[in-house]
Amino acid sequence: MGSSSEKPQLIIDGKRIDGRAFDELRPIEMEVGVLKNADGSAIVAFGNTRVLAAVYGPREVMPKHVALADRAVIRCRYRMLSFSAEERKSPAPSRREIELSKVIREALEPAIMSELFPRTTIDIFIEVLNADGGTRTTGITAAALALADAGVPMRDLVAGVAVGKVDGKLVLDINKVEDMYGEADMPVAAMPSLGRITLLQLNGVLTHEEFVEALALALKGIRKIYELQKEALRKKYVTTEEA
Repeated sequence: MGSSSEKPQLIIDGKRIDGRAFDELRPIEMEVGVLKNADGSAIVAFGNTRVLAAVYGPREVMPKHVALADRAVIRCRYRMLSFSAEERKSPAPSRREIELSKVIREALEPAIMSELFPRTTIDIFIEVLNADGGTRTTGITAAALALADAGVPMRDLVAGVAVGKVDGKLVLDINKVEDMYGEADMPVAAMPSLGRITLLQLNGVLTHEEFVEALALALKGIRKIYELQKEALRKKYVTTEEA
């Protein structure tokens, strides 16, 4: 958190610092099947945040003793590449990366029909190529696409976005500056067609009314992201089949 003297004005003439409306997503790009050697892959960009996800499996578990008799083991690794942030980070996994790996896995697990693949593993690798806010929700969105691209049976896709409170206003899809200097940020992920929330975290303080409004704003954004996910999958598979 920056000190109040350094804090930039985040809302100017009813617009956010990057010119967006309060309920506006950053420009989003999605592409699936970007890695030849993975079973499934996707690259997703929310503004300047760019994340690559790769999925391997279901495949044999190594070491064997971690296998589960009734379902697949879901393993997830989230990593920020050394050049992804302004300050070069150590290649060793940080506490934050270990924590976010767990958070992302727990957000994706309800969607994966892991019971169909006992004694196997599904490995999800998430690489943050460029970080500008919302990396965990972008990672979840990319990983869900990579799982679908790998042909892993899923109950629904999972899409995510972070809502923030900046200069007293609730805003959708926060960037790094809004995350750093805002009063609150709330990452949310959901399976939209099932109406099921799989991730809900809150850093900062919201009133009850603000929380209800922020959640509605997040779910509205998630539904838009979900449509873009389906479009990205259709684009790959419809054009591949037509070719």
